[in-house]
Amino acid sequence: MKAFTLASLSLLGAVTAQQVGKEQTENHPKLSWQTCTGTGGSSCQTKQASIVLDSNWRWVHVTSGYTNCYTDNTWNTTSCPDGATCAKNCAVDGADYSGTYGITTSGNALTLKFVTKGSYSTNIGSRTYLMESDTKYQLFNVIGKEFTFDVDVSKLPCGLNGALYFVEMPADGGINKGNNKAGAKYGTGYCDAQCPHDIKWIEGAANSEGWTPSENDKNAGSGKYGACCPEMDVWEANSVASAYTPHPCSKNGLTKCSGTECGDGDERYSGTCDKDGCDLNPYRMGNTDFYGPGATIDTTKKFTVVTQFIGSGTKLQEIKRFWVQNGKTYATPETTFSEIGGNSITDAWCEKQKTHFGDNNHFKQIGGLAKMGESLARGHVLVMSLWDDHAVNMLWLDSTYPTDADPSKPGIARGTCPTDSGKPEDVETNAPDSQVTFSNIKFGPIGSTFKAL
Repeated sequence: MKAFTLASLSLLGAVTAQQVGKEQTENHPKLSWQTCTGTGGSSCQTKQASIVLDSNWRWVHVTSGYTNCYTDNTWNTTSCPDGATCAKNCAVDGADYSGTYGITTSGNALTLKFVTKGSYSTNIGSRTYLMESDTKYQLFNVIGKEFTFDVDVSKLPCGLNGALYFVEMPADGGINKGNNKAGAKYGTGYCDAQCPHDIKWIEGAANSEGWTPSENDKNAGSGKYGACCPEMDVWEANSVASAYTPHPCSKNGLTKCSGTECGDGDERYSGTCDKDGCDLNPYRMGNTDFYGPGATIDTTKKFTVVTQFIGSGTKLQEIKRFWVQNGKTYATPETTFSEIGGNSITDAWCEKQKTHFGDNNHFKQIGGLAKMGESLARGHVLVMSLWDDHAVNMLWLDSTYPTDADPSKPGIARGTCPTDSGKPEDVETNAPDSQVTFSNIKFGPIGSTFKAL
């Protein structure tokens, strides 16, 4: 469900490429995080790092000048007669993070603004990655570990998603793959379990073949190819609803897909990745007063999210969630459906949930937590993003979905947002000042990053 909206550059165009431009110096905003040992968050060491903007948002022009290689939602057929040639002809440039994209950092905090109006552009949303160095993404193996962060979603209304998640994309951004000379330094190499077709560059070539401009997004389109890889959604949320979801795939790492293997449309459950995943959304599990404004976890205020990946080696057995706010620790509440029970993700829990909700269990067919664990053990890149949904208005996260289903049927109600909410044209016009802040990231063995209070 990651139909990300790209930057809308009114003069320059919202574009990406593979060579390296020289018009804007690329300076990665600094962001610190911590690795922990011991217990209760008492022994944590700060790491000085940075974040980088995904290449899909960047200005790209011909290497010999300023002519756009992609403008609005169409390719320049002169500079891009085919994917390989396009990647040779076009240069991706550096980013003005705060001025153009509304991305700022301060110490251990990252803030992503929704709509940013610059001198030459109006930008919508963003996608960023945590860096280990100037040219390499930070890799995480979370098996047997816990990942903790603070989040402020108080300025995220219905229809928006402030997401923090892991994907098995290449640590170097796929540099030198095909004609990719930009690499992780310029945010290349993205993939996820939705096998997105709006990725403009895959494995060092333009995704221009069969490109179709979007009918409802003037800055986006879709090409013949998709970019698939396993994905662990640690956090997909706004102020109304939240969920965490493993999405295993049958193949390792980034896979350039086409046709049935992408799992598009009616072939959703024939693809190489589990697009539905096995989600745990407290509201969907019947706990309608746990998360939201004024709820047990009061989303008008900052809180801490702890995710534990229980297992060892390549074996993932269980994913548990704890919450900390106002000096008190909360476990995710037990589901109210007796046919399911439990409050954490296991293979058995997913089977019961899929059966009771009447959902296709592609999660099990792909390999469930075992396959997800194998992927996580190979190392994943941390993604932090803010986006609106041009496909189904984020209703799968925060409303009744499918919209024509009986909301009293188990699994249909996911949040309190109206079924006519979340339209991108509405949220971009009426909620441009929306933003999300992720901060205080900690990572270490289970029990090392926080103290239960």
